[in-house]
Amino acid sequence: MTATEKLTRGLRTFTGDVVQGFFEITHNGFALLGLAVMFAAITVVVRPEIRDAGELQLRTWLQERQTAITGFVADMTAVDRATAANPRDLPKEQAAVTYWLSKKYSIAPEPLSALVAEAYETGAREKLDPNLILATMAIESGFNPFAQSTVGAQGLMQVMTKVHSDKYQSFGGQLAAFDPLTNLRVGTRVLQECISRAGSVEGGLKLYVGAGNMEDDGGYAARVLAEHSRLQQVAAGKSVPLNAPQTSPVQVAPAPKPVPALERVASIANS
Repeated sequence: MTATEKLTRGLRTFTGDVVQGFFEITHNGFALLGLAVMFAAITVVVRPEIRDAGELQLRTWLQERQTAITGFVADMTAVDRATAANPRDLPKEQAAVTYWLSKKYSIAPEPLSALVAEAYETGAREKLDPNLILATMAIESGFNPFAQSTVGAQGLMQVMTKVHSDKYQSFGGQLAAFDPLTNLRVGTRVLQECISRAGSVEGGLKLYVGAGNMEDDGGYAARVLAEHSRLQQVAAGKSVPLNAPQTSPVQVAPAPKPVPALERVASIANS
């Protein structure tokens, strides 16, 4: 065997050993990696606190990264606090009511969707027409969840928070009056009690506005019932034109001036 042949054979042997060693190392490396992943998975399953800690650390890192990029403090739970829903997810009649109210009162349809859906759910529970709830809300506050009258009626349904503070206890206290859904629920309960006490919707509306002992409520009940009628037609699929918006939805037009809202409970008690 010549020197050249010996050199060639040696190179082949060396190359083969290197390749074989590379495959063995790679194979063993992947095997070790697989074992590490398996043990990590077992640890996470057996020790959920480790998994929770890892998720928290990852979430914290992502939030810090987002803050560094945008300059805003990240709050991934903000969307859960928003009173909003997609109107396309509503049943047909609720969606129709939502879009009609949105156009009339210049309110975004997403928060109105949540209010309309809640009105229908609460109305079914309280055995009250949901469109009457929405009509009352429209006349009382024009769908302003932070509205307040001069005598302290607050929120969407203009409930006297101090008078009905007991009704807010199960919602965490009086500040819940400014949570739109809570105010809607409490206001609906008050309205239902007024109607039951008066024996009619019109009489109940007079009690609700504090004019139960007066012959004239300043046109309040008529305005609510007119809006209620329009909403019923909209829900039925009819085309209803938008009338002129109320100039002051929180206040009731005097003719003569009704009893202030602060005396609503006294009016109910004496009726």
